[in-house]
Amino acid sequence: MEFVNSIPEALSYDDVLLLPAYSDFLPHEADISTEILPGIRLKVPIVSAAMDTVTEDKMAIALALQGGVGVIHRNLTPREQAQQVLNVKRYLNFVIDNPYTVEPDQTIEDVWEIMQNNDISGLPVVENGVLSGIITSRDLRFCKDYRLKVRDVMTANPIAEVGTPAIQSARDKFDTHKIEKLPVVDENGKLTGLITVKDMEKHDKFPNAATDDSGRLLVGAAISPVDLDRRMPLLQQAKVDFVVLDTAHGTTKGVVQAVKTLKSKYETLVVAGNVATADGAKLLIDAGADCIKVGVGPGSICTTRIVAGIGVPQFSAVAEACSVANSAGVPVIADGGIKFSGDIVKAIGAGASAVMLGNLLAGMKESPGREILFEGRIFKAYRGMGSVAAIRKGSGDRYQMNEGDEPVPEGVEGRVPFKGELAPFVHQLITGLRKGMGYTGCRTLSQLRNYKKFVRITAAGLRESHAHDVVITHEPPNYSR
Repeated sequence: MEFVNSIPEALSYDDVLLLPAYSDFLPHEADISTEILPGIRLKVPIVSAAMDTVTEDKMAIALALQGGVGVIHRNLTPREQAQQVLNVKRYLNFVIDNPYTVEPDQTIEDVWEIMQNNDISGLPVVENGVLSGIITSRDLRFCKDYRLKVRDVMTANPIAEVGTPAIQSARDKFDTHKIEKLPVVDENGKLTGLITVKDMEKHDKFPNAATDDSGRLLVGAAISPVDLDRRMPLLQQAKVDFVVLDTAHGTTKGVVQAVKTLKSKYETLVVAGNVATADGAKLLIDAGADCIKVGVGPGSICTTRIVAGIGVPQFSAVAEACSVANSAGVPVIADGGIKFSGDIVKAIGAGASAVMLGNLLAGMKESPGREILFEGRIFKAYRGMGSVAAIRKGSGDRYQMNEGDEPVPEGVEGRVPFKGELAPFVHQLITGLRKGMGYTGCRTLSQLRNYKKFVRITAAGLRESHAHDVVITHEPPNYSR
């Protein structure tokens, strides 16, 4: 019996609540910005999971526009993954550093092919690197002969910004000359970049967008310890902002070595995981990880705890990891187990800098896959990366399986209700977070991380917390059983 009594107790988000406290501000005044990596600060502490039914370029773009960041999954070829990263980085810019171009002797057919393949509406025309014109969809509108040369159709001597561009100067040129593309050149006329009016409008429309120093959207990519040398050169060429070592068990020799390689050979920002203990967090911090990802088995589609008999309930796992990481000044991302916006408040209250969401985002319009009509309702597919289908597509090494092995899954395949577009859903989540900060009197996420005033509740307390003794006739957008 002594052995049984010595077993420590661990808690999930459902086991705890934060205590309310005096507040001298309204929820909308709370600051929910957070730093998840050195130099990478988010306006919204939400990261989308690197799962093939959650995050590809559309999700990463939509979430970054709202202030969070997406991590492109790795059940893609290295080239496909890098292209998706590039799609995110090219979606929003102040200055496009390396714009697509054409030369004067190319054909209009070449122009159309470049525009359609890359979803763009205009191209600078260069000769030996020097700007000689610009050709846009407006120039092509009445062009019927695709054999014509670019020089026959382009607008010669276009308006350009010389030297280092300034935002106000660019705006003035757009307004004065009624143009939509503004090439940037140096003193010798060589093309150095391109500014578009669409990008300016996007910046105005999405003031909270998570961007890098050049005004491009932030994006991460998942990699494995066994394929980082195949993926990293392409990802860095696509200007990925950080990489996530995407493994189910981060407390391993392979992950430690991968962190060291990524920091020494590629000099990139690294999120490493997954861990569920203080010792696991310390191991990866000592290896050089810039951020720790916490969660072994809490996901709604994960069966690791049942199949392997291991894991730590997520609230305790986050608190344990943060006890080490916070002292070292290393951020933590709480990965998995988030069912409601209140769980985000609890995860950050336990010490996390941000949360990673899978299930909650899988049903969004921007998540990969098509909508499924079933019994009069719309759903989207959602599967664990440890499910049979995901393993067969390439994620087996995440669960320490060799290629060609018979799958022994640690996840399931299922469906989740379709929730519509991401923006209003994220609003529900972050408003719930703000409300939690208002109830606790914490103006910033840093204050919430240091609040540490929790109470444990019983199963009866959890039942009391949910809607009860009523038939819900109108389901709200932020609550479903």
